[in-house]
Amino acid sequence: MRFGARGALAAALVGMIAVGGIAAALRTPGPARAEGMMTDEANRAIVAHGFNTASSSKSVPDGMPDFTEADLDAEHADMGTDFVRFLISWRKVEPEPGVYDEQYLDDVAERVEWYDERGYRVMLDMHQDLWGSGITPGGMDGNGAPVWATYLDGFPVADHDQWELYYLEPGVIRAFDNFWNTTGEHPELMDHYAGAWRAVAERFADVDAVVAYDLMNEPYGGTLQGPAFEAGPLTELYQRSVNAIREVDQDSWACLEPQALGFNWGLPSGLGFVDDPREGDARIAFCPHLYPLPMDLGEGFSGTSRDLVEGTVAAWRSNTLRTAEALGDVPVILGEFGLDTTLPGALDYVDLVYTTTDASGIGVTYWSRDPGSWGPYEDDGTPGTRRNLVDELDRPYPRAVAGELHGWDSEPTRLVIEFVPDSAATAPTEVYLPADGFPDGAVVEGGEVADWDPEARILSIETAPADGGGAVQLVISPE
Repeated sequence: MRFGARGALAAALVGMIAVGGIAAALRTPGPARAEGMMTDEANRAIVAHGFNTASSSKSVPDGMPDFTEADLDAEHADMGTDFVRFLISWRKVEPEPGVYDEQYLDDVAERVEWYDERGYRVMLDMHQDLWGSGITPGGMDGNGAPVWATYLDGFPVADHDQWELYYLEPGVIRAFDNFWNTTGEHPELMDHYAGAWRAVAERFADVDAVVAYDLMNEPYGGTLQGPAFEAGPLTELYQRSVNAIREVDQDSWACLEPQALGFNWGLPSGLGFVDDPREGDARIAFCPHLYPLPMDLGEGFSGTSRDLVEGTVAAWRSNTLRTAEALGDVPVILGEFGLDTTLPGALDYVDLVYTTTDASGIGVTYWSRDPGSWGPYEDDGTPGTRRNLVDELDRPYPRAVAGELHGWDSEPTRLVIEFVPDSAATAPTEVYLPADGFPDGAVVEGGEVADWDPEARILSIETAPADGGGAVQLVISPE
């Protein structure tokens, strides 16, 4: 949720709250790192390094992003990505009550196959902003929910140039209140939503590339906000959705987002515990977003803004890890962060976020793969030479680690990984190494090179358990 300059008054009020929340978080730091990690079929910890794909799918009739296989090949070659948060929508999954669009799911499956063929992992994100297209007659202001599930009850929705201001409109608030059944008039809507997730999970349960479902993008509570919303109807929706998914899919991870309003700016979450009814260990993950308020207001990462943003990132990290611990030591993926990369200090901010998440055991999907000033490429598909985001994201990182991953430190010519080896892992550790920093491969301290693929830029490493069963450290340097 991103507020522009026209929302300055509302943002200033929230900012005062945010300052208090950040100060409180800094007085009580959270855990040092995420205790859990998503795992693959070889029982290795997997790290998300990729993009949201893409905003261009939100309102178009077919619900598909403006994105081709050639675009994916370019991204893979330029930045070594291995993960995608792929946007889907309720309006397309369930265009009529109880009717699921198999052609749409087939179209999604076709794109998923592109990623699968290239060794990517996919998180399907049920995306919404401003509830849905039914909030205004033109149908272009909101996205996500189907028109049939949109109940404004006669409340107005005025036009705005700045899209985020629609969240303050009585009709939009009423649509959310009806969904969460705050009004007591539409208890069926959350069940429909969970049913839509069941249909998605049934379609992709046997697709190995699909490892996770992001249950709702940036939830908004309408008239119900804060812990009352998160611990109440939001947690209830997540529980219903997980239960529905587990009827058809026992293996994929269910990703929970907190309320966007506040948490994106560094405030704590009141999200409740969600039980996973699958056999074996729970597969629940926490997938918050990060959009520091000064940058949402259009400022760069410089001067006073830089100090405030650094404080927000520190608070966000503490509150993220604290929430993940409360949810059951679950894995964490930063589902969205991004900015206009033409702003002063933009790449320094990108580096700060990745440095913070690396040290905390948190994977990242950047917003977004769309062209323009927020993305890595220009409209014509060439890298953004004014911004060099491609170079910033083409960084060494662990793709899959044969053990309990504690964190990693990525530099242009050095990658350090700390983890506890696990004998249950049936494949070696894999890391991605950019050509600029590692032109001829790498040498490894703490492990043995098992294989080097110079085309994919993937190094495979075998590691013996440490004496006493503790953590080992891999230090990877250029050959």
